[in-house]
Amino acid sequence: MIERKYHDLGSMLEDGKVLIIYGARQVGKSTLLEAFLKTTTLKYRLDTGDNLRIRTLLSSGDFEEVLEYAAGYDLIAIDEAQEIEGIGQALKIIVDHRPKIKIIATGSFSFNLSQKVGEPLTGRKITKILYPLSQQELLKEINRFELKERLEEFLLFGSYPEVVTAQGRAKKIRVLNELVDSYLLKDLFQHEKIKSPGILIHLLKSLAFQIGNEVSLNELSNKVGVGIKTVARYLDLLEKSFVIHSLGGFSRNLRKEITSKRKYYFLDVGIRNALISQFNSFDNRDDRGALFENFCFIERIKKHAYEEYYGNHYFWRTYNGQEVDFVEDCDGALSGFECKYSEKKEPKAPGEWANSYKSSSFSVVNRKNYLDFVL
Repeated sequence: MIERKYHDLGSMLEDGKVLIIYGARQVGKSTLLEAFLKTTTLKYRLDTGDNLRIRTLLSSGDFEEVLEYAAGYDLIAIDEAQEIEGIGQALKIIVDHRPKIKIIATGSFSFNLSQKVGEPLTGRKITKILYPLSQQELLKEINRFELKERLEEFLLFGSYPEVVTAQGRAKKIRVLNELVDSYLLKDLFQHEKIKSPGILIHLLKSLAFQIGNEVSLNELSNKVGVGIKTVARYLDLLEKSFVIHSLGGFSRNLRKEITSKRKYYFLDVGIRNALISQFNSFDNRDDRGALFENFCFIERIKKHAYEEYYGNHYFWRTYNGQEVDFVEDCDGALSGFECKYSEKKEPKAPGEWANSYKSSSFSVVNRKNYLDFVL
């Protein structure tokens, strides 16, 4: 079993607070929780939001029943908590009346669960996001040389735990197709009453062909044939269900900088490739650069999340075509990064970037040094 960044859940638990772990389906939340419970000395109760009886009890809002449910335990753990209506209020009842108790709740749909726990648990929650396996986590299993040797594998098949541990190309593809068909959009279809699933898939495929490119709502609206408001809503839901991650344009009020468009990356490149059924080898693909850029950005996001880095991320581009793939803004300090799968040429910082942001840094991320960027 690959050790996760959050393997020591006990160190994150606080009296009178709920530890909420968000993450897409199948990234390992339940495995993480069960592994911790096997080692804890706390007297615990584990339930799931899929259990109708527990769902009914915790949705009732009945003080006596809810407190009776938690009586005698040091720790309450609830997996798939987004399935329970009123879960936030039920957990508030417990922590308010049992201030020494510890609670863990996991959820695969941040929008749905955060709505249910947000207001009731204001000041009473700690939130963490669990991603597909990071290069940092894999470094505990294999060394830097082996990570580089397997770069093409990660760019083709991504980093979902079951995919990484699957043996052979055919099995990896089979697992990814199962993830897309059975799990990827389950929460959206189940909870958000998506009227046109086909449009949502069409939108995802459109994004899959445009990773690394700036796109506007108007462009996407024309491509998928629905209104801009519908596209905006679907994009928001896809981001909150951990399918995509958006990046806005950076500007400090220079008229020539683009801010009206966004870039969209997939939280896992294997999912992206499965959506468009493209698993051909790197010798026969023209999207190597885009995949490498997507991979590096998401691995950087994982790194920052696990290290509790709270800077902002952007892209930078001018109307005359000068660009920087990623910009990080932390307390006013700017860092620009350009991702290049090819190592043939070492690009320099764009002239307008260097002139406009003289105190910023600029680095090129390529196949030789990308581990320094993501580790």
